[in-house]
Amino acid sequence: MAAWFEDETLWEVTYPVTFPPERLTLGEREVDQVLRMVGGRPRAVLDLGCGPGRHAVPLARRGFAVTGVDGSAFLLGRARERAATAGVGVELVHEDMRRFVRPAAFDLALSLFTSFGYFDDRGEDLAVLQRVHESLRPGGALVMDLMGKEPLARWFQPTRSRRLPDGSLLVERATVLEGWSRVRTEWLLVRDGAARSFEFTINLYSGQELASLLAEAGFETVRLHGGLDGSPYAADAARLVTVARKAVH
Repeated sequence: MAAWFEDETLWEVTYPVTFPPERLTLGEREVDQVLRMVGGRPRAVLDLGCGPGRHAVPLARRGFAVTGVDGSAFLLGRARERAATAGVGVELVHEDMRRFVRPAAFDLALSLFTSFGYFDDRGEDLAVLQRVHESLRPGGALVMDLMGKEPLARWFQPTRSRRLPDGSLLVERATVLEGWSRVRTEWLLVRDGAARSFEFTINLYSGQELASLLAEAGFETVRLHGGLDGSPYAADAARLVTVARKAVH
């Protein structure tokens, strides 16, 4: 049985919800925030789980050599279109993040917008981080942005609904699983009188749990933040953002 993230229909149908124009535009500012957080000027950047290229394309526009990796052919197609429109070159690789590795090829790796924790076996999350660590040059950095366990617990609602700009109705039903180790979310999208339902499950990590996993993967230092603006991972944090560094030697 295929995993939920292997269903191309999910990405196609939910694309307007997941990547509305304002979120795509926000990628420009987020790239600048990431670059300020890590400092320096990386030569080569890996965007793991790049989706439609909302970070890969702005990075390429700033002159970086960018490799975007994603398991969805549909989303990579959108990334290819965005790169062509922007007139920039981005290497786009259709590959499962559990398998992608390119030893000592990148100065900076990104895993943004909760593109991590998709797998039933949490050991596979560790394997992904180990491959990223191997793919970084000495002193390279990994920036991760996901919904941490602490922020989710603060605003968690089992059911929410909202009307989308095109008039569609989105109903979200969330269930916390296995002692707050995972969250299962069902999206019911009602559009033009027809309803489509999709379900996805993501592993949850507290700040300390993710920092420990990064250390186990080989990273020398890990800093926790509450957003890409570099704010502290405190009680009012909106996201869980980590900056993990590979040892220089």
